[in-house]
Amino acid sequence: ETLDVDFEFFDPQPEHDFHGLKRLLQILFDADSSLFDLTALVELILSQPLLGSTVKVPGDEDAINEEDPYAFLTAINLHEHRERPEIQQLNQYLSQKASSVPSLSHLPELLSPASKAQVGLILTDRLRNMPVQIVPPMYRMLTEEISSALEENEPFSFSHYLIVSQTYTEKASELNQDGGRSSKKRRKQSEGDENFYFHPEDEVLHRFAAGWGNYDFTKQGEGGPDCKRAFQELGIEPQGHMVLIESAKFGDAVDAMASYLAP
Repeated sequence: ETLDVDFEFFDPQPEHDFHGLKRLLQILFDADSSLFDLTALVELILSQPLLGSTVKVPGDEDAINEEDPYAFLTAINLHEHRERPEIQQLNQYLSQKASSVPSLSHLPELLSPASKAQVGLILTDRLRNMPVQIVPPMYRMLTEEISSALEENEPFSFSHYLIVSQTYTEKASELNQDGGRSSKKRRKQSEGDENFYFHPEDEVLHRFAAGWGNYDFTKQGEGGPDCKRAFQELGIEPQGHMVLIESAKFGDAVDAMASYLAP
């Protein structure tokens, strides 16, 4: 049975969206979310309410703004806010993770305090059952908002965009039916597993990227893939994912994404 649900797009609401945005950031950074000051990061996101968007389910006109967002997208100027402790945490983390991805080996230089690059960090996530068709409008609104902000001399003249995302692989259970550990032979079957995308738009963004790749989380969740098996044969092992796009190619990337995800 199919259930049709309408969604509406909103500017971030400082009075109502704090806890919902924090929850979505915890989903985005997964096991590593405890490494960051998410409270300060959400406050920074909410301090620029004219940039970025949230998605909510329409209801009573007076109450909808108070609903938690089901999805969000925003951009943060990592250079402009480089003195903020929460951004220093992020820059250090992203630089460290990029060092293990050959095509992103130049990212630490772009994020260094001495760099003149203006990297816009795109933070976005959504509840897993949200339709992908909500994604292109959020990106289109972001590009329009950035254009408007530049006319007001706001600090959003980005040289690059860095999108943080997630992928996962399916892993055979390490537990046998008696609750004990499976043999090494069984576990070996999971090596070289196929990579899947929580955000299918990432595969389109790759075509326009200066670099992209996966990285392991610093803190893996307790229980490993089995804790995310949810009564299925295979468990899920998530990884972080980054996509770096030069600003000159970002508009084309958004157009291609919209075409790919069109209903």
